[in-house]
Amino acid sequence: MEYKLVVAVREDLGLSKGKLAVQVGHAAVSCAISARAKQEKWYRAWIAEGQRKVVVTVEDERHLQDVAAKARSLGLPAEVIQDAGLTEVPAGTVTCVGVGPAPDHLVNQVTGSLKLL
Repeated sequence: MEYKLVVAVREDLGLSKGKLAVQVGHAAVSCAISARAKQEKWYRAWIAEGQRKVVVTVEDERHLQDVAAKARSLGLPAEVIQDAGLTEVPAGTVTCVGVGPAPDHLVNQVTGSLKLL
């Protein structure tokens, strides 16, 4: 497999498993839409390979924003997710960032050192 999408979730929020799963889902869908519009070759290859996804953690919002900025500087799809505030966290809380789908070697430059969830 040569393509993947990685979602980095904030550790400091203490989200429940269900809330975390929903936020990761939002990031994956948002990234797929973005990649389809901006990097169609990557998107199609990722779909053809089975849509590999990985979830990792970041310490806090600052670290999350650093991940997003680095991804964007490399031309990668990067979608920061803010919660609607209906359940566990206030509206506008940044919960996670999706990076990709994109070639592994590029995504790894951004997320390769992050801890798996």
